[in-house]
Amino acid sequence: MATDILISEVGLRDGLQSIDPVLPTERKKAWIAAQHAAGTREMEVGSFVPAKLIPQLADTAEVVRYATGLPGLCVAALVPNLHGLRDAVASGVHKITLPFSMSETHSIRNLRKTHAQVIEEIGRCVGYLDTLPGERRPKFEVSLSTAFGCTLEGEVPERRVIAYAEQVVELGADEVCLSDTTGYGNPAQLGRLVRGVREACGADRLDGVHLHNTRGQGLANALAAVELGITTLDSSLGGIGGCPWAPGASGNIVTEDLVFLLESMGLSTGIDLEALIEVRERVQAALPDVELYGFVPAAGLPLGFRPACDPSP
Repeated sequence: MATDILISEVGLRDGLQSIDPVLPTERKKAWIAAQHAAGTREMEVGSFVPAKLIPQLADTAEVVRYATGLPGLCVAALVPNLHGLRDAVASGVHKITLPFSMSETHSIRNLRKTHAQVIEEIGRCVGYLDTLPGERRPKFEVSLSTAFGCTLEGEVPERRVIAYAEQVVELGADEVCLSDTTGYGNPAQLGRLVRGVREACGADRLDGVHLHNTRGQGLANALAAVELGITTLDSSLGGIGGCPWAPGASGNIVTEDLVFLLESMGLSTGIDLEALIEVRERVQAALPDVELYGFVPAAGLPLGFRPACDPSP
């Protein structure tokens, strides 16, 4: 059965960067292998940033090289600049995301760059990627971070988000992603932004969103995104994650809860929910002092639950 919604697992990057205990490389590989076996087909496994900034992700190149050996898995990584992008390409990553904060205050905190400087960096990244042969060129996505609001600046004008989306697409980014970094978004706002970006850039330039559940809006926003035709949703196993440079930015959507929501609606994710919950148990055992979240793992699957791929009447 074809997958209706692609769930991109970001726990290995967005999740791990927000916690203190460093997960050993072999444990990361075991997590990736187990979640791949459960049916996950896209994972953001790390970030190419200086190890002194985020020691948790210092082994990203090794983790990428391992993950790219798993069949059918799209391996993604975050980069802050051209230097990181070059390292990501050298590792063989399939998809690269560069975060471009719509709040300039957050941009300076996160990338140490103004909006104008980030635009220049994106242009340099595209210029480098254009020198690569097709088989070596990864997909290049610009994530429009704090697109729904910022804990440092407050409201972010929607017209600004749409204008910058159009600008980075014109520069040569393959696609953009709307990111609710601080969990400010609501379904109506999501609808306006998705329609505005698609009108400005083309529907094929926006097929993914990165949502947080900081204020309990995560699944409502995910459902709204699906109804708008979004086909890729980011989430984190156990809901761990957040941005260290945005105070209060906690709470990714819980992958287990998202899979349950979609599968119970008859939308196929390709993920075996029972196997995914077993992956969660392994990760919890490896990180015993880290709190994992999620309603479905706590309550269990309801009697008679059948996933979307179950052909039974």
